[in-house]
Amino acid sequence: MTRTRLHRVLTVALAVMALTTLAGPAGAGTAGTLTVYSGRTEELIGPLLDQFSAETGVQVEARYGDSADLALLIDEEGDQTPADVFISQSPGATGYLEGLGRLRKIDGDVLDLVVERYRSANNRWTGVSGRVRVLVYNTDLVKPRDLPDSVLELAKPKYADMVGLAPTNGSFQDFITAMRELEGETKTEKWLSGMVENGARSYASNSAITDAVTRGEIPMGLVNHYYAALAKAADPSAPLENHVFEDQDVGSVILVTAAAIIDQTDDRALADQLIEFLLSEEAQTHLAEDEFEYPLARGVEPLGDLPPLSKVDAPELDLTKLGGGLLRTRELIAESGLEQA
Repeated sequence: MTRTRLHRVLTVALAVMALTTLAGPAGAGTAGTLTVYSGRTEELIGPLLDQFSAETGVQVEARYGDSADLALLIDEEGDQTPADVFISQSPGATGYLEGLGRLRKIDGDVLDLVVERYRSANNRWTGVSGRVRVLVYNTDLVKPRDLPDSVLELAKPKYADMVGLAPTNGSFQDFITAMRELEGETKTEKWLSGMVENGARSYASNSAITDAVTRGEIPMGLVNHYYAALAKAADPSAPLENHVFEDQDVGSVILVTAAAIIDQTDDRALADQLIEFLLSEEAQTHLAEDEFEYPLARGVEPLGDLPPLSKVDAPELDLTKLGGGLLRTRELIAESGLEQA
């Protein structure tokens, strides 16, 4: 189902629900209210939140923004935060809040829907969907034989003025934290400085990088795997391909969208219910079919020719370690001189 069609279906469903409520018995109404802070965009997560409301009667009030900024906001708001559930673009922001003791445990039955590798070891957050970091490239400008074997090679003179990055993006920041964890801080600082010296161009988002690569503005860029698929779904002639690094290179690290329950929530049961819905077959299928992401709930298969995550030659990484490095990673990126788009 396309996103436009899904919106139409949800609009009808919400209208029917509203009419049913008005015509129902005295005292009928919503089943409660949840406030969601979402680092995923409204275009992506909004239809699922609307569908949850339509099916449960729970009113969802959503605030959208950058994942790391929202995590910092929740910390700043303290016990006055209205947030019940936090949906992060990547696990670094939820891990940051976990380290501060700002997350509640998720119900065990809900957690069991996801394999242990893609959730908090302390049961404080769970992955909802997965993505692989890749190098997207313009097939009219780059030949496969000229692609690097490692993401670290992009800092070499051979790739000067060829690469797009999104320094403020949560997935890029988690990738840098993963590099610090797997390659060491010194090597990561050197890579960031090398990218600046190499004339890497900064963009506001992964989609902006993908658009620039499609136009031929830059030959390649570091993004998540599904952006090329989304672009080619809109324009099958788009000259795009993904280069997935092998040999457990940090450039192919697997990241997840993460969902967590904030410690100040007044209704943990409703929060668990929303996360369980995000892991339901219908929500997971939407993320796979409409967004080309990897479903993480057990028993839901990835779309089309995407290999199972178990077949991706990604590095072994404890995702819970990404949260503790969030602030230092942002400092390193700023200190490197990478311009913010």
